Amino acid sequence: MALLCLLVFLTERGRVPDPDLWWHMRNAEHLLTTGSLPRIDTYSFTVHGNPWINHEWLAEIPYYLAWKAGGPAGVQLLVVVLLQAIFLGVFYLCWKSSGNLKGSFVVTCLAVLLGIVSFGPRTILYGYAYVVILLILLQRFRLTGRSPLWMLPFLFCLWINTHGSWSLGLILFAIYIGSGLVEGRWGMIEARRWTPSQLRKLLVTMGASIGALFVNPYGYRLVLYPYDLAFHQKLNISHVAEWVSVDFHDLRGKVVLVILAGMLFSALWGRHRWRLEELVLALFGLYCGMTYIRFLFLAAIVVPPLLAKSLDFLPPYRPEIDKPVLNALILGTALAAMVVFFPSSKKLYESIDEQYPAEVLPYLKSHPLPGRVLNFYLWGGWMEWNVRDVKTFIDSRVDIFEYAGVLKDYIDLLGLKDSLAIVDKYRIQYILFPPDEPFTYVLQHDPNWKPVFTGKVCLLFERVGPIPAGAGAAETIPIPASP
Repeated sequence: MALLCLLVFLTERGRVPDPDLWWHMRNAEHLLTTGSLPRIDTYSFTVHGNPWINHEWLAEIPYYLAWKAGGPAGVQLLVVVLLQAIFLGVFYLCWKSSGNLKGSFVVTCLAVLLGIVSFGPRTILYGYAYVVILLILLQRFRLTGRSPLWMLPFLFCLWINTHGSWSLGLILFAIYIGSGLVEGRWGMIEARRWTPSQLRKLLVTMGASIGALFVNPYGYRLVLYPYDLAFHQKLNISHVAEWVSVDFHDLRGKVVLVILAGMLFSALWGRHRWRLEELVLALFGLYCGMTYIRFLFLAAIVVPPLLAKSLDFLPPYRPEIDKPVLNALILGTALAAMVVFFPSSKKLYESIDEQYPAEVLPYLKSHPLPGRVLNFYLWGGWMEWNVRDVKTFIDSRVDIFEYAGVLKDYIDLLGLKDSLAIVDKYRIQYILFPPDEPFTYVLQHDPNWKPVFTGKVCLLFERVGPIPAGAGAAETIPIPASP
């Protein structure tokens, strides 16, 4: 356990905050200061005043409070604790499924490597923590016929106010119920039918859980949001990095291949039986993870309990030969290593400054920008947290900008498709971009733009002369309420 916690710590240690963290904290600050949720955009000039659903509002508060308490080190500590809890839960699921402590440890370590894609201060971590709780309760009900199912409606009520992954939770719940509607053995797969009493309890609990989803500040609109994402946010899914498929040439892809090989090996030579719900959960997790890499973390939760059984060739745990002194020494060493190597706020700020344009802040303080600023997409949230007197062009919320057509314009601009016409369309006076972007090269060779600040991370350009006549069709763009 200590070694598992140390592995989680080492893989998370020192990660630069996710671009979403900044506007998440700004939202939480607004909520805790005013007592109300933001329902319209107030951060940008492109969609200012347009309706917006803050579908992760509850997950934002812990990150904001952690930042207020300890800056980036406080946020880092919160993330480490969250990840430790999730993977200890995965270890527990593996152990209860296989009865093999050593095999459970090995596959949980593999799960850590698979889940790295979603490490960092991200709201989806709460969703994955809820997935673990859901599976523990359902697994206990399957194995013993007794479990506090009454907790699940409360879990889903928290879940929908925390993250949109609640929809995955309902699918996992349905898989558990559906797998108990049949009984039989098919090769190495076995299924046991629910008793009428068990099935009734599960259906009532699921019905109550669905009803609990409507206990949220936005009503049915928040319930519909995941479906809006799936069917109406095409640019988001096609252009944001975490929505791409698995690349089997990188480390993540190779870990997926190891898992698939392990399942194949287990199917051909394993002596144990797979429960139907375990197999369906694992296949669903692998499908989601290989389709969109952000869901590899989901696969890291649902696949290991299946794989742990295939490691039954490892010697079983024998408590009679335990060495308490040695175990205590290992635990103490692991804890000491985490304390000693925990990154300081100074080092974390330095990492942040290497990824975000903090170097331009002194210039902006002495040279306020009177006109509109076109910012780099990944810096939008950072600016909304650190440069509050400047309205942004875009940030990583994505949805509201896709609805208004701003995201499409930004993608075209990055692809050098009528880039300068788009700049004129939005009446841009200043542009803040990284030095290695192709669009930055265009600006450096355009006499209508001059660099007024040059740094290692960013360049700030100012328009030379007036905006061309006829430009400015894109003011604040009204859009209908969504979803």
